Amino acid sequence: MTVVYLGLGSNLGDRKQNLLKAVGALQELDGLSHVRLSQIIETAPVGGPQQGDYLNAVVECHCSVEAIQLLRQVQIIEQQLKRQRSGKNHPRTIDIDILLFGDESHASHELTIPHPRMHQREFVMRPLAEFLPEYCANATANI
Repeated sequence: MTVVYLGLGSNLGDRKQNLLKAVGALQELDGLSHVRLSQIIETAPVGGPQQGDYLNAVVECHCSVEAIQLLRQVQIIEQQLKRQRSGKNHPRTIDIDILLFGDESHASHELTIPHPRMHQREFVMRPLAEFLPEYCANATANI
């Protein structure tokens, strides 16, 4: 099993319910277990058009599928929760990003792991620090 960290964000509709529904859907996936949710934090949007604040969290889980298969599964969850891909950094009901997939690295047009901008984003690093405090302290010290 690979320990995986997923970033969650929502700023449309019932933001907290969107996050909790995403976590529930993750718990139902074949290939994921030990799904744990960080605290939920509220943050201002980064980039994109003018929009409302986000609720963000990180999920830690154990995964027995390949990273690309997990990506496809989380994209289905996003579709089920009415995610509209209208542009980069646009408002959304849910966003699920694969932040870390064990110590694997991937670089393709579909998937980049570790997530390329996670270290620059408080809305990722703050909840991730609940699970990986030393990793986050070292990562932010090197920015």
